[in-house]
Amino acid sequence: MIKEKIFYETNFGKLLIGDSYKELKNGSLDEYKGKVNLIITSPPFPLNNKKKYGNLQGEEYKDWFISLAPIFEELLSEDGSLVIEIGNSWESERPVQSLLHLECLLGLVKNSKLNLIQEFICYNPSKLPSPAQWVTVNRIRTVDSYTHIWWLAKSDFPKADNKKVLRPYSKSMKQLLKKQKYNSGNRPSEHVISEKGFLKDQGGSISHNFFEMDAIDENREVRLPFNVLSYSNTNSNDYYMKACRKNNIIPHPARMNQGIVSFFVNFLTDENDLVFDPFAGSNTTGATAEKLKRKWLTIEIDREFADQSVYRFEDKELNSELKIHI
Repeated sequence: MIKEKIFYETNFGKLLIGDSYKELKNGSLDEYKGKVNLIITSPPFPLNNKKKYGNLQGEEYKDWFISLAPIFEELLSEDGSLVIEIGNSWESERPVQSLLHLECLLGLVKNSKLNLIQEFICYNPSKLPSPAQWVTVNRIRTVDSYTHIWWLAKSDFPKADNKKVLRPYSKSMKQLLKKQKYNSGNRPSEHVISEKGFLKDQGGSISHNFFEMDAIDENREVRLPFNVLSYSNTNSNDYYMKACRKNNIIPHPARMNQGIVSFFVNFLTDENDLVFDPFAGSNTTGATAEKLKRKWLTIEIDREFADQSVYRFEDKELNSELKIHI
């Protein structure tokens, strides 16, 4: 049945056209049970205003979201991970933040054997002021400028290697490595810093669970992981966006950041592992996995968005052979 849904396939993966919830529920993806190394997705957010890409609201959204938990659990390999990006939501016509996203997280954990391994924050200093009514009109709230990224897994020790997602060293650390000398000993925090513990060049520093996607001040140092840096500040000029502008096409309004996808694919998988995104949108996940030589499977319900996602695989950097079936 899955072959009938394939819109296109490439060297490493395939995109299906269909309602991911129905496909997951009716057993179309049963052949992948226990074989997916990483599920990474940004599902429709629980916004108060309806969007073209589709989004439920309130209790209906929560029930839908939570019902995905056991399905995702079955798809994951024993050392696989689930990474979900979700934004904040607000009570309709009230300057009060909703607890819906937190209830969704608790529901995921309570209705499956998935554990919350770690939470990440994705901060976008360039984000437009929202919710507009309370931020720019009434001026009684501040800009809601970040999204949550939850990393869950069945095992306490899912596959992960933070050496693959190092940040560039700070200027001071580079100087320290050059001098091979620093102030060791006891600290007021009661930590004891060894004499040689920071003198070895590890290729970069360990990443934090906070991503600041753009620098507010160009003169201020922002140290994103190397693989995120390779995508930062290029979203408006990447091949996909250029192709959309050239063809007078409005791009998908809620694209997942390529740098974030790249970070987790590098961090949590190895080459030829399988990456799955049930809400593909413009298929950022598929294109990123392709570039990093991971197998991938994605599903998109909207044919228009699936059509424009083809542009991502026309990028010569991917060196991908695209075969369109339907």
